[in-house]
Amino acid sequence: MPEPSAPRILAITNQKGGVGKTTTAINLGAALAELGERVLIIDLDPQGNASTGLGISARDRENTTYELLHEEAPLSAVIRRTGVERLDIAPGTTDLSSTDVELGSHENRIFLLKDALGGDALAAYGYILIDCPPSLSLLTVNALVACDAVLVPLQAEFFALEGLSQLMLTVRDVRETANPNLRIEGVVLTMFDQRNNLSQQVEEDARATLGELVLTTRIPRNVRLSEAPSYALPVLAYDPASKGSLAYRDLAEEILARHAKRKEPA
Repeated sequence: MPEPSAPRILAITNQKGGVGKTTTAINLGAALAELGERVLIIDLDPQGNASTGLGISARDRENTTYELLHEEAPLSAVIRRTGVERLDIAPGTTDLSSTDVELGSHENRIFLLKDALGGDALAAYGYILIDCPPSLSLLTVNALVACDAVLVPLQAEFFALEGLSQLMLTVRDVRETANPNLRIEGVVLTMFDQRNNLSQQVEEDARATLGELVLTTRIPRNVRLSEAPSYALPVLAYDPASKGSLAYRDLAEEILARHAKRKEPA
């Protein structure tokens, strides 16, 4: 029998806060699961919003990604089922905020997550999505070392591209020192309002600057996307017919199509 293929690991990151990283992790994960993929979300953000948004309350997080990075619990003991079929999560906790201090002197500090993701626990999954904190911290570097590619949510607002160059430099540095196969999966425009001239200008600037790295799918401003986390549901479960749900389905299909095209022989 052929060996099962390794899961694709995507780090969802942008050092700017409030750009839709967690919303994208939850809803892209749900959309991929809806398409038949087994998906694991790794909540690496000390805010733990991906965990809360998928129904894992703070008091129910006995083993988290904090214990995983500190080598106090294996991944199999951290993974939790969610209410969404084929979608699991390794929950995060506020304890992660001390990672830079507690693990900064660890000799293997940038490889802790990569090492923790070894073994058989990931064999069942097709996609791993890492929800990163809004900073280029040790947590984010661990995600970049452990992942195959980076997905960058970019809010359609003034100064959207400001700071993106620093993320690109960090990706380059990680590629040169610790993860030579790391690449940019794409940039996805979030909170997009097609009636707004500013959103259109941001898209034009992003495509002029980044070219084909900017994905075709745009995630709109949508009240259902904002409401869904308060019900501990992805928007695809909360309101399957909403514009937000349709957009994340499109994003999942675009990412799967890009991956399939990359696998085609030259």
